[in-house]
Amino acid sequence: MTKPFALSCGDPAGIGPEIICKSWLQRKATGLKPFFVAGNFEDFKGPDGKGLCGVPIVKISEPAEAVDQFDKALPVFHVHDGEPTIPGEPTLDGAQCALHALEIACGLARSGDAGAVITAPVSKSQLYNVGFRYPGQTEFVSERCGIARENAVMMLAGPSLRVIPMTSHIALKDVPAQLTKALIIARAKAAHKAMIRNFGIAKPRIAIAGLNPHAGENGNLGDEENLVMQPAIDELVAQGLDVTGPFPADTMFHEEARSRYDVALCPYHDQALIPLKTLHFFDGVNMTLGLPIIRTSPDHGTAFGIAGQGIADPRSMIAAIQMAAMAADNREKYDH
Repeated sequence: MTKPFALSCGDPAGIGPEIICKSWLQRKATGLKPFFVAGNFEDFKGPDGKGLCGVPIVKISEPAEAVDQFDKALPVFHVHDGEPTIPGEPTLDGAQCALHALEIACGLARSGDAGAVITAPVSKSQLYNVGFRYPGQTEFVSERCGIARENAVMMLAGPSLRVIPMTSHIALKDVPAQLTKALIIARAKAAHKAMIRNFGIAKPRIAIAGLNPHAGENGNLGDEENLVMQPAIDELVAQGLDVTGPFPADTMFHEEARSRYDVALCPYHDQALIPLKTLHFFDGVNMTLGLPIIRTSPDHGTAFGIAGQGIADPRSMIAAIQMAAMAADNREKYDH
């Protein structure tokens, strides 16, 4: 039986607490499995002390308690003592709470006490002020799992599209040098394994987007496709993977084209995220591949500007919890 999922609270001054509570309110309508939130209990009491968004809350001391409590109240695993955070007003104490929650949620998943980690949005600028030294939560989680940063792969997914940026948070001018044959092969193999283990796809189809306009136009608009990408694809095919490309990126994401692959690998960040967010802005999920644990996250930020107004949309958080549950079920089948 899958253990309850651990949701790290994210920055409590952002919309994390609100979308977590709204997800709990929709637990039956959306078929959510039991989860608990790691954070400061005070941040979930709400302004009237009766529960944020009218959600009843209960403090738990062990993750296992969440299963029995989940239908009655939102279980809160209290990990940080502090005064309630004011929505929209980030503080160093709130960043420290977010870091504690992330650390403990990862530890509970690694120990097997939690079935997955779902991370609410954090403010990296605030985290840097309390000693955080990672580009983002993905790199932090991978290190806590004993996985080298370069082996933790970010995938963005929605109901009709999955994309992996082969390079992510670097300047566009640096992409060609980073886009090596070894990187393409590593990303494709991680995608292949994840499609089988997390998504239950027996024979994954992987499409690779070209770097240059029209995929280089036979070398007339750039030669990375011929010199780097095609040799990587040929080697992957020789190893038995179903990998095709490189394709012109501007023709890869219409409905008919998407039906021909299970995941698309794109050379740079925006090439992957623009189509994903166009199609699935409200229900896109960030999933980290290559980890021994399941980690997902809503595909948006802290939204400090609307925090505390009751208007935050929980669909991406709900989708992140649902995707974690699907991955947990598929991993159990795969492992047995």
